[in-house]
Amino acid sequence: MSRFVARGIDFGTVRTEFHLPEGYPPAAVAQARAASDRYASEREDRTDLAFVTIDPPDSLDLDQALHLERTQVGFVLHYAIADVGAVVEPGGVLDVETRKRGQTFYLPDGKVPLHPKELSEGSASLLPDEDRPAVVWRIELDESATPLSCTVSRATVRSVARLDYAGVQADSEAGRLHPSIASLPEFGRLRTAAAVARGAIELRLPEQEVVPDGDGWRVDLAPRTEADDWNAEVSLLTGMCAADMMLDAKVGLLRTLPPAGPDAVEALRRTASALGIDWPESVGVGELLARLDPNSASTLVLMTEAPSLLRGADYAAFDGALPELTTHAAIGAPYAHVTAPLRRLSDRYSTEVCLAVTAGTPVPSWARDALGSMPEIMVGSDSLASKIDRACIDLTEATVLADRVGETFDATVLRSRNGKRTADVFVPSVSVMAKCVGDPAEGEQVKIRLVSADVAKRTVEFGYPA
Repeated sequence: MSRFVARGIDFGTVRTEFHLPEGYPPAAVAQARAASDRYASEREDRTDLAFVTIDPPDSLDLDQALHLERTQVGFVLHYAIADVGAVVEPGGVLDVETRKRGQTFYLPDGKVPLHPKELSEGSASLLPDEDRPAVVWRIELDESATPLSCTVSRATVRSVARLDYAGVQADSEAGRLHPSIASLPEFGRLRTAAAVARGAIELRLPEQEVVPDGDGWRVDLAPRTEADDWNAEVSLLTGMCAADMMLDAKVGLLRTLPPAGPDAVEALRRTASALGIDWPESVGVGELLARLDPNSASTLVLMTEAPSLLRGADYAAFDGALPELTTHAAIGAPYAHVTAPLRRLSDRYSTEVCLAVTAGTPVPSWARDALGSMPEIMVGSDSLASKIDRACIDLTEATVLADRVGETFDATVLRSRNGKRTADVFVPSVSVMAKCVGDPAEGEQVKIRLVSADVAKRTVEFGYPA
């Protein structure tokens, strides 16, 4: 067990601070329990496809299942998404409650779900060995994994295996991948190369998470495997196809991000130069970041600066006239959320648009009428989710370090705030990113002293030199 473990943390204080609901309204739970498939008679039977899910090992709200076939001319991807639009009655009490929440909020000691567990972890979840209503995307791709055609329709599916990222990674390295995803590594690497070619920006910045450790909690860095990236490329591809589909029909909901301004790029170039990172003028930001050694301290520093390029994320609803901005700069293409409807509200409505476009039928009024309200709901819930996550990490950091004030730690300097005599540092022994008073140089490995750890304020501060 790690010696940096915090016991007795009450994450209920975070729930209270952000006014998170306790439980789910009984009427909405009753509606979830009684939910039935409104499109049962229209579904194609695709239980012939051996779908598999890939999720964290403790997840039960399984939105996505995939089946990837390698053909002589490329790939055929079938991607099954939980059909939430078929089991949530428009305008009902459950629908109203989900609009209040916007998405599932995750805390270390449990989540505040978008839908009642009876639905999200039960009747609508793509759990193994169960027939489930789903929306199935069928995408044909060529040898380079470039999409050639895309359709989406309602079907009944049956997952045959519940996999997790570490297991898929281990199976890939051992040459024993499940047949339904045997070509996923090739597909994923081709799609990653395509992302770099179109100017996508992938930030491989260590992500902190609070994890249980015995009877306490600690901060750790979320493990990320190649399997995570391969699976993410499936979802990204589907979202890009959905965006193109909606743009062609001139109705839908996009996830957008403006391109980085020249000042932000120039600032990143100055940081790269100071770190001794060679950055030819002909190389774009995304290509440079993809080339860097993920284990280098200089890479960590540059990745910490890179989020300045990705500011202004938003949602754009449109019906008739296209929005002024239709692309997502980090992805390098138009993009829409359609692959996580159990956990994210907007996906339900975007999916209905795509189903109607493929079928050549009008978009249902309940979905079309709601598009305009989605940006405000989703921006608000995204902001809240980020604040909740940060609060839980800050609380755990402060509690872990509360009795270690005065001790010395090894750290990497992520960012030096010139003129302010402060810096941002990463302390690997406790996976903490915090403020440091002093003026250490960016990228340096230094010794720092813990000056304060205030649990009530959820703050940690170090000092340099130690």
